[in-house]
Parts: sequence; structure tokens; C-alpha cells
Amino acid sequence: MDLLEYQVKEWFGNIGIPVLPSQRIDHPTDLKRLKIRYPVVLKSQVYAGERIHAGGVRIVETTIDAIAAAQTIFNLPIWGELPEVLLAETKYDSKQEFYLAVVLDTAVCRPVLLGCKEANIDWESAGEKLQYVVVEQEFSPFYARRLALKMGLQGALMQSVSSVVEKMYELFIQKDLDLVEINPLAVNAANEVMALNGKVSINERAIGRHPELAELAAKISHRHSSQKNHSKLKDLNGGDTQGKIGILGNGAGSIMATFDLVASLGGKPSHPLNLRHGLLTDTSPTSFGDRLNKGLNLLAADKSIQVILINLLGSIPQAEAAAQVIAKFIQDYQSQNRRESHIPHLVVRLAGSELNVAQDLLAGVENQGELVLVEDLDEAVAQAVRLAKPVTYQRVKVK
Repeated sequence: MDLLEYQVKEWFGNIGIPVLPSQRIDHPTDLKRLKIRYPVVLKSQVYAGERIHAGGVRIVETTIDAIAAAQTIFNLPIWGELPEVLLAETKYDSKQEFYLAVVLDTAVCRPVLLGCKEANIDWESAGEKLQYVVVEQEFSPFYARRLALKMGLQGALMQSVSSVVEKMYELFIQKDLDLVEINPLAVNAANEVMALNGKVSINERAIGRHPELAELAAKISHRHSSQKNHSKLKDLNGGDTQGKIGILGNGAGSIMATFDLVASLGGKPSHPLNLRHGLLTDTSPTSFGDRLNKGLNLLAADKSIQVILINLLGSIPQAEAAAQVIAKFIQDYQSQNRRESHIPHLVVRLAGSELNVAQDLLAGVENQGELVLVEDLDEAVAQAVRLAKPVTYQRVKVK
């Protein structure tokens, strides 16, 4: 989950990373009460990249020009996304620009400091230009200075850049982040540094540990929703596709494999939901059963989904509880008026010795004809595709 630039700048300012005077603009008329001096840079606050090339960034020198530019930017979709707010920021003249980042390297399971004496670098051709330092032990200013030295900086500039890197690392640890990036870090004629743009990626597994992150996640989730149910489906890390077969699973690999198999058999997969991790908007720890229950009800609420294919492979926590969730989901449906309620067919594939308990429990439900229980994934996919196909009726000639 990424933050918008104005949110990133607030975090930067709070932790001591130098940022320009700025103001959030919710409506073009807010520019009549602008508290920063012209010339001002107006920036569209969208998650899509390349906004500057799409016209999402304008430099204005008067209130009249600023309001006209803001009206244009508010109505300018960038990669299909319209901004809810703009960022008005003081214009800054730089003589040099750097790239800095702190990122979690999953290969070495350690934070890595990145730096380059060029901004907006091309990662594929960065090569020796991009310097890095792995934080192998408890962090100290030594790591930040080492990066600055590897970048070829000296004197006061080396000190100011390494100081920014220290603050970036402090923010990275404080918020359990995946990435803190400044691109560019500008240097003016007086060798003063300024974070002109930044990016922060939140580790979604850390949201439950930080109430302020949960609040931000809820706002972002709400903003992205064009439909309430579709928003919740996206929160489950599911792809938003149009199809008739919803997929639930306990791992990204098995989810992708199931999705591909459904498509290869001519089925139309939709909303592959990974239940391994909590939802984006969850503010407290959840069990696997909680997530399974929520996934079932979200998919069932989507009238376009005709089949829910559940693929649980290997060991899952609370196998018996997961089976009870599926059984209760069916029982709840049975207690409703079937003419008024919508429930997709359920095809459940369970594989793995630790799922025997769940298999035994669901076998009783299967006998009631409400679900199909299988061990083989190919068979499960074939059943799901078959059940999702429209029923054809032969026309009967009336004599």
C-alpha cells in the first residue's frame, strides 16, 4: 500500500527530513487562501506514475492561474485515476539531484540503503551508478555515512545527505515499512538538501500493529472503491476480474495455479483471494477462519459469481475451524428463503494429511448436496467450470 505524496511529505516533515512549505488543496477555491508564496507547483495526488508527463504537475505564479490550473488538474484523469486533492508546494531551484531509498531486501532479509548521484534513474541501466549498503547489524550512523561515501560525496554535503538517510531509516523502522524513497533529493546552490518527492510503501502485514496505519489503509480502501463489495474484494489482495468462478486459497502460488487452470479449461475466473494474510482494513489480528468467512460472504454477495472454488493445500491453521466456517456458511443459506438469497455452488478441494479432520467434517455437508468435495485440483477445477456453464434447454416442439 503506497501513500500519496502529500501524506509522505507529512511523515517526512514530522521525522525531520527537510521538505518544502506546502498546502493540501481540496478544492480550487482553497487557492484563494494559500499560505505559501508564489511561484507554486501544483501536483495531482494520484497513485499513477508519469503524472508530470500527463499534465498532472503545473507551475503557477498568480492566484488566477493557480485556480485555472487546479480546475484542469482536478478533472484530468491519469491512467484512469482522478485526484481527490492536490498538493501546492513552493517552487525550488536545484543545482543537483540525488536518488535515495531504504528498502527491505527479502533475498537477504535485511534493510538495504540505496543511493545514486542521479535522480529518476533507469533501474535496468543503473549499474555501478547505484550504490548500496546492507544494514547487517543494529543500525548506526556509520551505515548512512558509508552510503554517502560510496556515492562520492564529501564535506558538508556528505553529512547532510547521510543525515537524511538516517531519518529515512528511522521512519522505515518506526512504521514497519517496505520502502522509503526520496526521488529526487535536491541540492541548491548553498548545498542545502530538500526532499522534492518521495514514496512510502507500507507493509500490509504491519497494519494491525499500527492504529494510524490502519486508519490510513481504511481511507485508501474507501477511496479506491467504486463499488462497496468490489473494494472489499480488492482488500483481500484479489485481482479484480470479471468472471463467474471466485477462487479462495491459502497461498499466492496455489491461487495463481488455480486461476490459470480455470482459464485453461475455458472457465472465467474472478476475484482470486489469498486468505493467508489479513485484510488491508483489518485493525486487529484475524484467524484463518475469520478470513475464510469474510471471503465466502464477499464472493456470495457478488451476483455474477456462480461458483466458489476453495483450494486449500497442505497445512492450514485451525483446519477444523475452517471446515466449520464452510459448513456454517451453507447452513446459514439453508435457513434463508432460497428465492430471495443468492449462493454460488461450492467446490472445495482439500489436500494434505492435516486436512483430514476438515475433510471428514465436510463430507457430511457434501451428502446434503450443497458442495462438491474433492482432493484432486484438476477435478475440482473441472467441476467448477462445469457448474459455471449456463444450463441449456432443448426446445420442445408442441404438437
